Amino acid sequence: MSSKTPNVRLLAITDIDKMIPLALQLGDYNEEQIRTYINEMFAYGNYVCFGFFVSNELIGLTSGWTTTRFYCGKQLEIDNVVIDAKHQSKGYGRIFESEIKAWCFERGYDTIELNSYVFNSRSHKFYFNQDYKIIGYHFQKKL
Repeated sequence: MSSKTPNVRLLAITDIDKMIPLALQLGDYNEEQIRTYINEMFAYGNYVCFGFFVSNELIGLTSGWTTTRFYCGKQLEIDNVVIDAKHQSKGYGRIFESEIKAWCFERGYDTIELNSYVFNSRSHKFYFNQDYKIIGYHFQKKL
């Protein structure tokens, strides 16, 4: 595989310094907060983190949580999906999603699910084009 060929691999906690710049693009967070969250997420046994590389540069990132639910069976719920802003609109998101789907298929998952903020119409269009369906509302209660 050429170094320019996009590829996806699982990231480890040792990749944290590469992950932080991308994670900071997800919203109004600071590095210390992101570092704390990444360490906490890696401590869970059902957590995986996918990195998307082009020319050996990490340009995409997403977290995934394995669960089994009555309504859908074994699922990978992905969160924190980001493609570096300077690499967006080049088809990388589609490749990234396709590689994650193949990873799930090889491991017997029944579904991939995610949340997308209601104001993020650009992501809605992307996920509709990848055959995702809206199946419910996501509620949150701050504690």
